[in-house]
Amino acid sequence: MVLKDFLVSAGTDKDLTELILFLSKQAQQVRRGFFCTLRKTQADEKTRNVYGEEQMALDTYADRVFISGLKRTRLVRYIATEEQHRIIEVEDPKNNFGVVIDPLDGSSIIDVNLCTGSIIGIYPGNVLEKGAKMVAALYFLYGPLTTLTLTTGKGVHEFVLDDTGEFFLKHRNIRIPEGRIYAPGAMRKDYLPAHARWIESLEQAGYKLRFSGCFVADFHQILHKGGVFCYPGFKGKEKGKLRLLFEANPVGMIIHEAGGAISNGRTDIRNIIPGSIDELTPIYVGGRKEIAMIEKFMTEE
Repeated sequence: MVLKDFLVSAGTDKDLTELILFLSKQAQQVRRGFFCTLRKTQADEKTRNVYGEEQMALDTYADRVFISGLKRTRLVRYIATEEQHRIIEVEDPKNNFGVVIDPLDGSSIIDVNLCTGSIIGIYPGNVLEKGAKMVAALYFLYGPLTTLTLTTGKGVHEFVLDDTGEFFLKHRNIRIPEGRIYAPGAMRKDYLPAHARWIESLEQAGYKLRFSGCFVADFHQILHKGGVFCYPGFKGKEKGKLRLLFEANPVGMIIHEAGGAISNGRTDIRNIIPGSIDELTPIYVGGRKEIAMIEKFMTEE
């Protein structure tokens, strides 16, 4: 079943369906542009984004693709992306949706041909709302296959892109299984005490470390194989490195629909109202057992 037919058969709102289908076309343009962009620029050519972080040429390309397309079609009112310093308000929008986008997650490893992705959350309006108010969340993975993982609040479903440019349903109603994989960010020497005890307990239980440097790719493995991804607060960066709006909230909706959980170590991230578009948060996302364990260690601090 192709993506459009799936959305229609699931009773998805027609305006939301149109937006999701459009985003799926933009993601294909991002993927096609990788080779052209790398051919025209040095693979390691960098600038700085609005947060002072190194920014690859492909980050700015992917950002441009999503923003220009959404402005042209006027399918949303608000656009916030990880590469911009402010929320963009579209003139004369057709709908009131707000979208939050990490245009190219994992761009630092693209020069060695590892998996990257795009993460998107859709709100019914203002994007500076708690993640629990999202109406849809999705991510694309650009790996050996180009895949789309999606929820509109009715389960989590995965689609794969074929050579005709259509996304076909691959997995319906994904549920995170029991598993023993952990994907930990930050350096061990900088771990805070409660987090260090939690990591030690996972290792004693036989969890295997799997970490690629692309958040959404590591999360995708956890979603399918079980376990937990984390990028904690650590010494010198107690709020962590990942962003509440662009990374945590969309993935939070997906893992919740798949039967898992997300937390900042103390509470469900989806219930936090962002104070700004660049707000950082520690992230623990995966199976309910692993999330309950970190929250227990944190409360015992």
